[in-house]
Amino acid sequence: MSTRKYLFATVAAAAFAAATAFPAFPSDQHSHVAEFGTPEAPVDVIRQATDLPGTVGERGPQTVRVGLETVEVIGKLADGTSYHYWTFNRKVPGPLVRVRVGDTVEVLLKNHEDSVAMHNVDFHAVTGLHGGGHATLAAPGEEKGFTFKALNPGLYVYHCAVGPAAQHIANGMYGMILVEPEGGLPAVDHEFYVMQGELYTEEALGTQGQLTESYDKLINEQPEYYVFNGAAEALTGDNALKAKVGETVRIYFGVGGPNKTSSFHVIGEIFDKVYNLGSLTGEPLPDVQTLTVPPGGAAAVDFKVEVPGEYALVDHALSRAMRGLIGKLVVEGPEQPDIYREGVEEKVGMLGE
Repeated sequence: MSTRKYLFATVAAAAFAAATAFPAFPSDQHSHVAEFGTPEAPVDVIRQATDLPGTVGERGPQTVRVGLETVEVIGKLADGTSYHYWTFNRKVPGPLVRVRVGDTVEVLLKNHEDSVAMHNVDFHAVTGLHGGGHATLAAPGEEKGFTFKALNPGLYVYHCAVGPAAQHIANGMYGMILVEPEGGLPAVDHEFYVMQGELYTEEALGTQGQLTESYDKLINEQPEYYVFNGAAEALTGDNALKAKVGETVRIYFGVGGPNKTSSFHVIGEIFDKVYNLGSLTGEPLPDVQTLTVPPGGAAAVDFKVEVPGEYALVDHALSRAMRGLIGKLVVEGPEQPDIYREGVEEKVGMLGE
């Protein structure tokens, strides 16, 4: 298959036409309903920010097998609202793959037999044809794979790249791979996995029921929803990030996109270290307020939480918070009045006096 056919596969048009109709299952197959969801009972597609494997950088190089299944489900986008997601392993984003530099990585991708579209996976961490996308182009029910050597440490995005790739990504097909440097990264108390994406729906923001994707809004880059980890306000409430006063936090942050750059910011915090653009071996940037991350890009940020309270994770294009793009970091512990307190000791010398 040529590069042009790989990127703009002729099956894409048919896949898009079928995408708004989720495959029907016999009424007696209750397990299918629970597994794939319905508009009345959508499945939970949110990837918990704590759902990531532990560090591997201190071990020696080895062979690691990565299993990905592309599964299309009806998932909960917001209260009373569902959407036909395309996923890696039934969650958005897909799993955080964690290896170390020098590892040999075997990637096996299966496209679920009930999918309506062809799928594949393109790893930005791969040195090789299409990041593995050509080797993993799979029709429904097919399994494909490839092997690569992790040559470059860093934090990288992966995504489906079947044409039109923007459609597959917008529907939820993105994730990250962390290639740790030899010896790993400095230890922190908490690590979190957060990715930003966009959804393009025919229906307006806030519409109840099952929403359908809009190809016109997609190509015109006019999303109705912005999301962290798959759904509107996904990382709030019980899904909020949690830490205690005095602890250190690292967020592995990426942008699936497919189109919008993020200005990642935690309101009330300053990033002590920023591993800019996902580069892990250079000198981290100190004392950063807001971080620019492009679609298909990533970064890691470290900071110490020193004052209790609820801290908002946002894109500082703040109108997007009203379209679902907000998360929370809940910090528990004693007050720290030497660092922050409400009020002032006296009003002498204030403006106007």
